[in-house]
Amino acid sequence: MFNLKKPTHFFALGFGLGLAPKAPGTFGTFAALPFILLTMTQSLYLQLIVALIICVFGFWVCGKAARDVGVHDHPAIVWDEVAGYYITMLGVAITPWTLLAGFILFRFFDIVKPWPIKLLDKHVKGGFGIMVDDILAGVFSLLCLQGLLYFGVLS
Repeated sequence: MFNLKKPTHFFALGFGLGLAPKAPGTFGTFAALPFILLTMTQSLYLQLIVALIICVFGFWVCGKAARDVGVHDHPAIVWDEVAGYYITMLGVAITPWTLLAGFILFRFFDIVKPWPIKLLDKHVKGGFGIMVDDILAGVFSLLCLQGLLYFGVLS
């Protein structure tokens, strides 16, 4: 099973938040908050670099953790949620309302998995497969959040 003393497991499990007995993906999403809060006042260019690092690191760490326990996309593996929520918040002015709206949007797209998210989730395997559906859910959420901001629904 998972061992938080292994760095790959520690990160893949969102610093342990993925071990929550219920809704591990929802709890794991909170592991993105330190990255969001530390970088969102920086340039969009830096934020995009951080997003790329989080994603590429996730391909490896999620794949390794899944191989170690012999389960593809085990519910406790939540680094993909970290990437998705981080992507959702790219370029957004951070307020409690934008954080909440981004969180809700990301969890919606991650859980409902509209096309093509569901297609990717079912057919792409390995670390990339674990990550890609959440990356796309993050992009969908980002577009919706930016739309809410643009049209003044959120300020």
